[in-house]
Amino acid sequence: MKIHLLAPDEIVETLQKGMRLLEPDLAIELCSEGFPLYVEQKKGPLIVKRTVEKGPILYEEPIQFYRALGLWIEKSKKHAEFEQAEDKHFKTTGVMPDVSRNAVLKKEQLYFFLRKMAVMGLNTLMLYIEDIYEIEDEPYFGYMRGRYTQEELKQVDDYAHALGIEVIPAIQTLAHLQTALRWNDRRNIKDTEDILLVGEKETYRFIDKMITAATRPFRTKRIHIGMDEAMDLGLGRYLELNNYHHRFSIMMKHLDEVMKITKQKQLKPMIWSDMFFRIASKNNEYYDEEGIIPQEVVRQIPREVQLVYWDYYHSNQEHYQLFLKKHKELGSHPIFAGGAWTWNGIAPNYGRAFVNSEAALKACESEGIEEVFLTLWADNGAETPLTTALPVMQLYAEYTYKQEINQEELAERLLGCTGMKLEYFMLLNEFDEVPSVGKNNLMSSSPSKFILWQDILTGLFDANIKTLELGKHYRRLYEKLAQLQNCESDYISLFDFYKQLAKVLATKAEIGINLKRAYDQKDKQRMAIHVEQLKSLKEDMKYLHEKHNRLWFELYKPFGWEALDIRYGGARARIDTAINRIESWLKDEGVIIEELEAERLVYDAKYDIVEGFLGTEKYHHIVTTGHLSH
Repeated sequence: MKIHLLAPDEIVETLQKGMRLLEPDLAIELCSEGFPLYVEQKKGPLIVKRTVEKGPILYEEPIQFYRALGLWIEKSKKHAEFEQAEDKHFKTTGVMPDVSRNAVLKKEQLYFFLRKMAVMGLNTLMLYIEDIYEIEDEPYFGYMRGRYTQEELKQVDDYAHALGIEVIPAIQTLAHLQTALRWNDRRNIKDTEDILLVGEKETYRFIDKMITAATRPFRTKRIHIGMDEAMDLGLGRYLELNNYHHRFSIMMKHLDEVMKITKQKQLKPMIWSDMFFRIASKNNEYYDEEGIIPQEVVRQIPREVQLVYWDYYHSNQEHYQLFLKKHKELGSHPIFAGGAWTWNGIAPNYGRAFVNSEAALKACESEGIEEVFLTLWADNGAETPLTTALPVMQLYAEYTYKQEINQEELAERLLGCTGMKLEYFMLLNEFDEVPSVGKNNLMSSSPSKFILWQDILTGLFDANIKTLELGKHYRRLYEKLAQLQNCESDYISLFDFYKQLAKVLATKAEIGINLKRAYDQKDKQRMAIHVEQLKSLKEDMKYLHEKHNRLWFELYKPFGWEALDIRYGGARARIDTAINRIESWLKDEGVIIEELEAERLVYDAKYDIVEGFLGTEKYHHIVTTGHLSH
């Protein structure tokens, strides 16, 4: 579609930069012969309108214009005339991609996300970069981790600025620094494996360098300085040097020192709020509804720091409203952080993400919260591609501009903003929302992950799933994915990978159960058939490995892929071992297979097995009952 932008020169100059970036995605061309699009910047609601002769757009801030542009193009494909107005309910709606858990998004993929965010109307990218950025004279910081250069981050900020998006660095200045503290050159500032040593001058020199390097490439004065989940604070080297102190007093001392650094640099810091609430809980819980934070604690919280309330786990609006009120009682106008559930396994959990996000966003609206953002965590190896978060990002966008939305409206907007059908994405939900887990998988079962990685011979989860006929479930899912047509080029590798995953799971879901049955019955004829299935499975695993590799290298820098190479290589090696052991048993009556002799118990390690939950999502708990790390 050809468009002629008509507005005052300064507005045209500003908006054309972003429109040029969006031309390929939106299939538009800016030219003087195009349809006249009149643009006016003024306070009030976003308005898109089209008549036979012209198409006015009214907007207040640049991000609203880019959302309006997407709406205008989307509606122009169906209607010759229309008018729509939208009020913005949140001042800030953002996305936080996690690039610190092995998978570092390429600069071009950050550009991809920024373009999608712009058309959706999301105005903040909070980049979670624990040690994924350069620090001058700190060669081991982010070493072999795919860290961004200062120039890369500056280019991302420039790109975002052209689209009306603010980029905010999110770092850690207390805990979650295991990869940065693993090197001997940091032993003098380490309390525990992942927590900095509070009170040491060298610690604050290091934090000063972190904050300087993390903020230098960006226009913003805002920074997220972390400080969450420091449960072992003061229990390592700090304890040896200072004797026991309550972790709250240690944390407040530390926060004061870090705030001096941010104040000197004229920055506006924010921190995660969980440590304050854990103090109030008898059981050290973040979401303890009975917990009361003492007033002496409240008085010590600096008023210059914003508290970020993170909560991805609850499905009822009342819970979120209660905790938003609790945050306000701390003297904070809190920021809310929800979750896209991209981190629980090898596939996204849209059911839980949608249900919990809708409850949370309605609570934020009700409580007058001005800033919300969506976290895209990548725990335990970053197996789920972050591209799968797009539908949840769209949900956040629609609740920013509308009071209520339905599935049909969400699907229409997602197609307009990303070029991809919601129904295609929703197929990925079926990898983990299998029979017995319950509607929307609210317990976050991840059978696709533990089936993929569990050992053929030991079958640690076989007792959990033996009655569910999951082979049949995954065969049906494979057939659905095989029928997808007209998939946008940006998503071909994504759906190729998931199609092959379904094929692998269709065999692997029950192969261990079948091996155990045939072995117990001494059915060598059946066992010989299973050996051929294992050989075929090994080839299918090889193709899955290749497809995952192709997808990874489209999205991410190479660093971190080695962890998944090891997982795939290990899975295939264990298939080889299983084949060899079984073939020996088939040839020799005296051979026993001790792993198949063993009784299959219900896997209940780490978590209780409750209704709707099938088992753990942690790789090192899936593949062995022994040790991987020590």
